[in-house]
Amino acid sequence: MDNQLIDKAITAAFKARSLSYAPYSDFKMGAAILTDKDIIISGSLVENVSLGLAMCSERIALFSSVSQDAGKPLILVLVSDRTDGKITLPCGACLQVALELSGPELEIIACDLDKNTERNNINNLAPRLPYKTNKL
Repeated sequence: MDNQLIDKAITAAFKARSLSYAPYSDFKMGAAILTDKDIIISGSLVENVSLGLAMCSERIALFSSVSQDAGKPLILVLVSDRTDGKITLPCGACLQVALELSGPELEIIACDLDKNTERNNINNLAPRLPYKTNKL
C-alpha cells in the first residue's frame, strides 16, 4: 500500500475528528477509509442525547464508502483520544460492519492525538465475529 495515501488517510481522519459532534462525551473521533480505488472517505462521530442514535466515525466512513461507490475498503484509520491510557480501537459494532464490507484482510490503523499508531488486522481485533461474503 502506498505510504503517501496512508498518510493522506491519517490526515483526513484527523480533520474528521475536528468535525465531530460530541456535546455529551466531548470524546471526539474521526475515521477515514482508503479503498481499492485509492479513494479516501472520512467520517466523524455524531452523538445524540439518545445514545443508541449516536453513530461512530468508523461506521459513517464505511457507510459513506458504499453510498459513494468508492470501492472496497482496504484500510480503516481511526483517530481519537486515548481510552484508559491506551490507543482507542473500534467498537464491536464498527468491527462487524467493517468485516462485512471489507472482509477479513482489512487493516486497521488506530492513532492517538500525538500520532502514535497501532496497526492491526481485523481478524486480530474481532476473531469471533461472523464473516459474511463481501458483496461489493
